[in-house]
Amino acid sequence: MKFGVFILAQRRSYKQSSAEVIHNAMEQTVTAEAAGFNTAWFAEHHFNKYSLTPSPLMAVAHAAGRTRTIRLGTAVCILPLYQPARFLAEVGFADTVSDGRLELGVGSGYQQFEFERFGTTVDDSWHVYNEFLDVIDIGLQGKNFEYQGKYIQMMPTSIAVDTVQKPGVPMWVTSNNPKTLQRAMRDGHNLFVTALLKGNEAIRDLRLKLEGIAQDDGQTLDDMTGKIGFLRCGYVSDNKAEIDHYLDCARYQRRISESLKQRRQLTDDGYMMKEVPMTVDPDIEELRAALPVGCVNEVVDKLLAEIEILKPRHIALQTQLGDFDQTTMLRQIERWGERIIPEVRKALGAKAAA
Repeated sequence: MKFGVFILAQRRSYKQSSAEVIHNAMEQTVTAEAAGFNTAWFAEHHFNKYSLTPSPLMAVAHAAGRTRTIRLGTAVCILPLYQPARFLAEVGFADTVSDGRLELGVGSGYQQFEFERFGTTVDDSWHVYNEFLDVIDIGLQGKNFEYQGKYIQMMPTSIAVDTVQKPGVPMWVTSNNPKTLQRAMRDGHNLFVTALLKGNEAIRDLRLKLEGIAQDDGQTLDDMTGKIGFLRCGYVSDNKAEIDHYLDCARYQRRISESLKQRRQLTDDGYMMKEVPMTVDPDIEELRAALPVGCVNEVVDKLLAEIEILKPRHIALQTQLGDFDQTTMLRQIERWGERIIPEVRKALGAKAAA
């Protein structure tokens, strides 16, 4: 079982500057490496404080100079917002400066708020995304290529910077679209999925959904060459107030995400979005019951139950959310490395040997 940290670099208020949020994100990455995490994942969002990482590949390139062993991932690059030739070159560059540690997560995007400001529309994003995948498949082979699609046209082109990893970098796909997930399975890519802030029932539904998608394509999920990565909020502490604040920040993150997705973003100053409750808004006790939070034994037991249902090969922990303070977050990352990750791996190893 591999473990990662998911770096959203979120800003809840003006109490922190954008520079502080970004520097904190890098410090979390360095701490995660020291704590024994396998991967640090960097988000991509634009034009509001939901996330302050406009370029996960740039974040990877910077983090490469601050770290030595942890793998560095994009979660995810929103392909329809990129120019393909530049994107391919930057993938090669990021993999090179990280000495082959790049994990390339891609998606089609969902926030019309972002697409409008790039002069495009989310309505065509799935079609652009699929052609972009074709371009990635041929463009990272290091040879001269061309592509003629409905949305993407490329004259004979070669990408100057090869990837260190051959024949290409590991790819991760995130989507709610069954066709997108089916293609990822067929292409042997890894899946990056989430049950949001819901519990075991939603995780079970997610597993059944993935199994059905694979079956419709003549595959079985367990026989996939790609692995499943699971994005999860979790927090280990004996301090109830500390856990409650983390859960409040997690709920805040979902509220802002839903506002952007439903195109009802509200703001007083054009930047700092208002927090609007979701249609079905969970309270803190519901979140406590649904998520792996609590003391060490509670978190380990909940994670093992979730792993049994979904069968992921990678768990990505949501670290700093909302206005959670940096000192506590760094200590939390260290505690996962000291207690949670070893205990989960020990239990899984014992089960496999039985």
